[in-house]
Amino acid sequence: MPTPEKLAEILTLHSFEVEEVKRVGKDWILDIDVLPNRAPDCFSHLGIARECAVLTNSKFQIPDSEIKENKNLKAKDFIGVEVENKEDCPRYTAKVILGVKVKPSPKWIQERLKVCGLEPINNIVDITNYVMLETGQPIHAFDLDKIKSLNPKSQIQKKKIIVRRAKKGEKITALDDKTYTLDKDILLIADAEKPIAIAGIKGGESTGIDNKTKNIIIEAASFNPRVIRKASRKLKLKTDASWRFENGIDLNLIDFAQKRVCSLVQKIADGKIVGGMVDFYPKKTRPKKVKLDLKYVERLLGVNISESKVIRILKSLGLKIENCKLKILTVEVPTRRLDVSIQEDLIEEIGRIYGYENIPLVFPQAALIPPEKNEELFWQKNVKDILKETGFSEIYNYSFIGEKDISIYQFWQRKSAVVELENPISSFNRYLRPSLIPNLLKNVKENLKFFDEIKIFEIGKTFKKSQASNRKSQILEKKMLGGVLTRKGIGNEGFYELKGVVELLLNKLGISNVWFDDYQQTPEESHFGIWHPKKSAEIKIDGKEIGFLGEIHPNILEQLKIAEKVFVFDLNFEKLKKFACEEHEYQPISVHPAAVRDLAVLVPLGTKTVEVLNIINAAGGKLVRDVDLFDVYSGEGIPEGKENFAFHIIYQAEDRTLSSREIDKIHQKIIKALEERPAWEVRK
Repeated sequence: MPTPEKLAEILTLHSFEVEEVKRVGKDWILDIDVLPNRAPDCFSHLGIARECAVLTNSKFQIPDSEIKENKNLKAKDFIGVEVENKEDCPRYTAKVILGVKVKPSPKWIQERLKVCGLEPINNIVDITNYVMLETGQPIHAFDLDKIKSLNPKSQIQKKKIIVRRAKKGEKITALDDKTYTLDKDILLIADAEKPIAIAGIKGGESTGIDNKTKNIIIEAASFNPRVIRKASRKLKLKTDASWRFENGIDLNLIDFAQKRVCSLVQKIADGKIVGGMVDFYPKKTRPKKVKLDLKYVERLLGVNISESKVIRILKSLGLKIENCKLKILTVEVPTRRLDVSIQEDLIEEIGRIYGYENIPLVFPQAALIPPEKNEELFWQKNVKDILKETGFSEIYNYSFIGEKDISIYQFWQRKSAVVELENPISSFNRYLRPSLIPNLLKNVKENLKFFDEIKIFEIGKTFKKSQASNRKSQILEKKMLGGVLTRKGIGNEGFYELKGVVELLLNKLGISNVWFDDYQQTPEESHFGIWHPKKSAEIKIDGKEIGFLGEIHPNILEQLKIAEKVFVFDLNFEKLKKFACEEHEYQPISVHPAAVRDLAVLVPLGTKTVEVLNIINAAGGKLVRDVDLFDVYSGEGIPEGKENFAFHIIYQAEDRTLSSREIDKIHQKIIKALEERPAWEVRK
């Protein structure tokens, strides 16, 4: 063996980190941090010894476990075992030893226990602790004579051990002199009358080993890790045994552990071992068989390890090679290796024993293929960015509405198209929304309590039923874009402000030929009765309707108890996406100055702004660069039945500076065209 320091270095490099190396007397202590997945086979001195033997190419020796049994006596005549639930306790064994002499342990056992943090008690208890540290299998010894018999009056005093869940309120005084109150989550070891141990955690005081003990039962068992973990947490009681059970125990380790305990008791305490063993083991654990592709070993580790070396590594770990055909090994994994179940686990073992430091550093080779463009997500992000730049905030609403919404928005008149949920979470969420507008207006109502201005938008799906040709109802989903603008004291200018936002949005999406047309009632359920009849418009692109813009009908606002005017745009996002274009045509800014003239025109109430704009643009021609509506007024000084539209008209040429005479001529031409309408009057 190498020096302790060198051994610590080897273990840290290949197996587990060694946190401390310390000399104690003539011996050495290695404080090793065993990983939880390796606890079943390495949280013991034998497990670490096996690792050291593999890493240093040394011989691994099993401790002596020779025993002599009295074949004339049978363990089953002394003790019976009953396990109520095999899921709680998959295996329970009991060996009977008679005539033991309880006394202090030999010095070598006491010294080793103290070094490992355990206080010596007496030779029987010390042996069980010693074997637990040595093998990893928790062991417990009961005083046989203190266990209650099944039939006290019988000449054959056969004892009974029962593995069961505790009853609510049941109590036990443990070996630490503390009394614990139990419940159904705690697994017990009991005799015919009472609990004698908390299974997998702590023995009971009533059957503890003392100087008067003559006959003992050695318990070696396996318990459900989840049950032990839960019980330990509930009782706030952590022990060396519970830690091991929580991380899993090899059921077949019990056989060696029992022999090892009996062998030491026989040598140190002069015990007479009764023949046989009571063994509850309904479903035996068999070794796993795993297929290992040697070509995959090279692909995964990135290094070519010869077949003979792979086999030698696996055999040194105690794994058996059954056959090798076409570069595929069939490997039998011993039951102690609970962490190995797939070929990647085997490759990890090969890699760490071979040495990760021996694997060359090679950059991975991979083709970087850009993902396919998702048009939906691309345009959705663009729309969000544009609206956020204009001061709008994005919101997310549930896709449900309730009975009250159906009534307010008159969806009852189109109820056949509204989708009702079979199992709604509440009456307020009984239907899938046919429009984004109802929930947007709820947002307005709540936020007006805290903010003077609200500018919000949402992109989401709406739902409606459609009658297919086969007369079966289908649910149609449609992605929509909805936006809301309102503020305290807002007037009709809100319509034009929101119209400007829509125009900016469409322009930045590369959409041209946009038209705002008179609103006509459509069969679309989501717009029935929502819009103000004289303050709404259809938004069209290339003559095709893509949505609506307008003021919400006062009747709806009254029912929602919203005092301010609310302006909304409602666009079909799926149609919008088809018209959107990444390509933009850019023109240089004219170097010649622009001139601005104002023009006010009196028109009858209800006249559409677009009618005035069309005449101005047609009469002004290409020298009219832009026309902005900056005021709509129908108050004092304006004749009844009339309203005043005020415009900024911007004149500019690309090739020259316009003279005042030339601008006056075009301006007068526009005035003349407007006054050709009998009811219109340009204010001079």
